[in-house]
Amino acid sequence: MIAEKVWTYEDYLSLDEEKRYEIIDGELFEMPAPSVRHQEISGRLYVKLFNYIVESSLGIVLYAPIDVVLSEKDVLQPDLVVVLKENLSIVQERGIFGVPDLVVEIVSASSYKRDTEDKKRLYANYGVKEYWLVLPELRLIEVLTLQEGEYRAFSFACERGKVCSKLADGLCIDLEEVFR
Repeated sequence: MIAEKVWTYEDYLSLDEEKRYEIIDGELFEMPAPSVRHQEISGRLYVKLFNYIVESSLGIVLYAPIDVVLSEKDVLQPDLVVVLKENLSIVQERGIFGVPDLVVEIVSASSYKRDTEDKKRLYANYGVKEYWLVLPELRLIEVLTLQEGEYRAFSFACERGKVCSKLADGLCIDLEEVFR
């Protein structure tokens, strides 16, 4: 029996730059290009996060594709990433090398298990303070905060209403503005 290859960040750097990949627990995943709807939602969320985080001088907001290197065997490309100003040293030219403060994943049918289980577990294990799951088909956003090593629901809205961040006190986003 031949053991499967364990992928590392060094291996990742040798891959075709025209495609998007992630490494989770040493396993390589190729990611399809996001849909137009996904991009629209991502763009609207980016503007809302940027207007609050950057304009308030709290930190920076970056959008995919951006490498988040949590370890040699865990390299992710979240849809949106927030790094607060006290942690900006993890942001380098090639990507983020360390644990961001807030991560947003826009979930599609093809990424459902990876986003809601695998990445959720990884982000919690590495200490990402806040994790937003966006489910476009359900018009739902769930804001999870890390408490005692596990994510707990902090804010949730479906169809209408607002979700708010615990990390960036005062940041609230109206679902109708995101899913219009």
